[in-house]
Amino acid sequence: MNLVTALAIVIGVLGAIATYVFLGPAGGLGLQIWACFIAWAAFFHSGGNEAALKTNIPAHIWGSICATLAFLLITKVGIGDLPLTAAIWVGATVILLILGAHLPLLSGIPAAVYGYASTAAFCILKGADVSDGLANLISGGIGTNPAITISLSMVIGSLLGYLSGKIAGAIAK
Repeated sequence: MNLVTALAIVIGVLGAIATYVFLGPAGGLGLQIWACFIAWAAFFHSGGNEAALKTNIPAHIWGSICATLAFLLITKVGIGDLPLTAAIWVGATVILLILGAHLPLLSGIPAAVYGYASTAAFCILKGADVSDGLANLISGGIGTNPAITISLSMVIGSLLGYLSGKIAGAIAK
C-alpha cells in the first residue's frame, strides 16, 4: 500500500475515534476537536517527524498563552473603544509571539500562530469579552480556560499526528 492511501485510512480511522472521544466520553472536559485537527495538520505541515513534534507542541502552547494574554489585556486594559484596544493588544502580543522564536524551543512560528488563532477563536466562541469573559480567561478549568483547553487539545492533536504517521508508515512498508 502506498503512503498516501495508508495515511488516508489511518487518519480517517483515528480521526473518527478522536471525534467520538472528544464529543462523547470526554465531552464534558470541553476539549476542542477542531483545535486537535489543526495541530494534527500542523504536525504533517511541519515535516511529520519527531522534530515537528518537538517544535510544534511548545509553539502551540506558546501561541495559546500569547492569545490568552491578549484577551486578558483587552478585557482589563482598555485603550479607547474595543476595536482599537483589541488591535493594540493583538499587535503587541503577536510581536511577543514572533520574538519568542529566538528561543529554539519556540522556533515553530506557524505552529505558534495556529495556537494563537485557535485560542482567539475559542475565546470569541466562548464570549470572552469585556462584559463577563474575564473569569473564563483566568479560571483553571479545562473547557473554560482558553490556554489550558486549546493547549491540551493541540497537544493531543500533535500526538495523534505522530501516531498516525508511525502507523501509516508501518502499513505502507
